[in-house]
Amino acid sequence: MNQKYMIYMYLLKARTFIALLLVIAFFSVMVPNFLTASNLLIMTQHVAITGLLAIGMTLVILTGGIDLSVGAVAGICGMVAGALLTNGLPLWSGDIIFFNVPEVILCVAVFGILVGLVNGAVITRFGVAPFICTLGMMYVARGSALLFNDGSTYPNLNGMEALGNTGFATLGSGTFLGVYLPIWLMIGFLILGYWITTKTPLGRYIYAIGGNESAARLAGVPIVKVKVFVYAFSGLCAAFVGLIVASQLQTAHPMTGNMFEMDAIGAFVIVFLADGMVMMGVSDFWQMVIKGLVIVTAVVVDQFQQKLQNKVILMRRHEEKMAAAPAVKPLSS
Repeated sequence: MNQKYMIYMYLLKARTFIALLLVIAFFSVMVPNFLTASNLLIMTQHVAITGLLAIGMTLVILTGGIDLSVGAVAGICGMVAGALLTNGLPLWSGDIIFFNVPEVILCVAVFGILVGLVNGAVITRFGVAPFICTLGMMYVARGSALLFNDGSTYPNLNGMEALGNTGFATLGSGTFLGVYLPIWLMIGFLILGYWITTKTPLGRYIYAIGGNESAARLAGVPIVKVKVFVYAFSGLCAAFVGLIVASQLQTAHPMTGNMFEMDAIGAFVIVFLADGMVMMGVSDFWQMVIKGLVIVTAVVVDQFQQKLQNKVILMRRHEEKMAAAPAVKPLSS
């Protein structure tokens, strides 16, 4: 096996980590206080939000799909939380039920899962391309979030002692062992995602569908169930992002999560890049341009990796074939 190709493969597989180190090194030189404790604390909170979305998005992408609705789903989930905390749940009888904070979190999580289930069902049952389906859901969710309160926010989500729904701010700003709860949530989802993809049959199914869906179908992989699951999981991650943002701001805004779907693709690199550009005073317009270029570059590199990986596989098969072939004896004179 050509060692040059193997070195290229290792570098490409570690491209995200290398890019992150380069971004950190660049801004450490350009911005003196980039690596201060206070700034790192702020960036870790941003990373938790983007990282949560990225975990759900990763499972979707592994199946060969995409979920463009995650930002809008985060926005509508935040509005659902705001409505439940502020107005409660009106019943047909005219009574109103107010939930405590854990119950609100559970209701919003279920809502996010349901949105993901709709995405998965439309994609698998009606054969709609993931890009088109989730793009449509993005508009549906964003418009619904605006309709919730006539385009207005739900401010002051402190709750009331008499209603037993105080303490919502703890989710976004509380700490455990000196670490913010959103970071713990991200770590928990990361462990769950890693366990699913590496230790369960479901994980093998996910990779099989992304590798070759036709072959996976012939092998008996339950494609519909697996795809519905990954979109539901993505919806769950988006729901927690909406909850965290609303908790940190103590306000539910219908435009929460705008363009989060793009940040989720780049995750850590995008977060550090965005925070660094803000500290350098780069205008919002140039930030959008640079983020777009980074995403396009990431896709180009990914395509190059796929081609190189296929070439390495062919080379291995050729070597195995040559090794298994019987030696040719010279003709006797």
